[in-house]
Amino acid sequence: MTPDTQRRRYGLLLITLLAAYLLSALLHSRWIGAVEVGLFTVAGLLALRNSPVHGRAGQLAISAGLMASVALIVVSATLPSDTGRALVFIWTTVLLLLTVLVLVRQILLMPTVTLQSICGAVSAYMIIGLMFAAIYAASYYLNERTFFAGNQPANGATFQYFSFTTLTTLGYGDFTAAHSGGQAIAMIEAMTGQIFLATLVARLVAAFRPAPQNGQQTGADDDRRSS
Repeated sequence: MTPDTQRRRYGLLLITLLAAYLLSALLHSRWIGAVEVGLFTVAGLLALRNSPVHGRAGQLAISAGLMASVALIVVSATLPSDTGRALVFIWTTVLLLLTVLVLVRQILLMPTVTLQSICGAVSAYMIIGLMFAAIYAASYYLNERTFFAGNQPANGATFQYFSFTTLTTLGYGDFTAAHSGGQAIAMIEAMTGQIFLATLVARLVAAFRPAPQNGQQTGADDDRRSS
């Protein structure tokens, strides 16, 4: 295992994403949106930690992203208008998209499949679901709070629920997009989820081999030398 592979750890990233999901699912408060943006920013930084950015342009881009997150946290906490909420969800979409692209690239470049790379793939899958939830929420607040058929009211937890049932193609049917735009995005998410599971995750699981224990490795070396 190379030193670069050893540095890559995705457990904390997965815990951060789970915390963001559970906060939105279980709590309904005006400050949840601000907390989510903060947690997603931390998730992005944790992903970048595994691939340090070099160069002035990269550092400036990270600094700009951090300032944008701070600004949107303030907007979310102080301006609870529909426009403010839509801006927060748009930035969340951009932030999660960049994070998942960085994460998938890291996983594909890893020379061996380890438990950490599988954790990274699960994290990427969660990010995709959270990203589409943000897209649906942004559309909801930009279109006078209409998204679901029957004008059903919605919040962050509802969009996460709809997103992950779509991503996994579970489709309970209690919520459906009312208009063609939302329906098209939902179909893109469903196809993305199936392609992701059938290609990247399945490939990683099939190629995964537990790291040999020291004793087993020593025994294997002895067998090779004796032969």
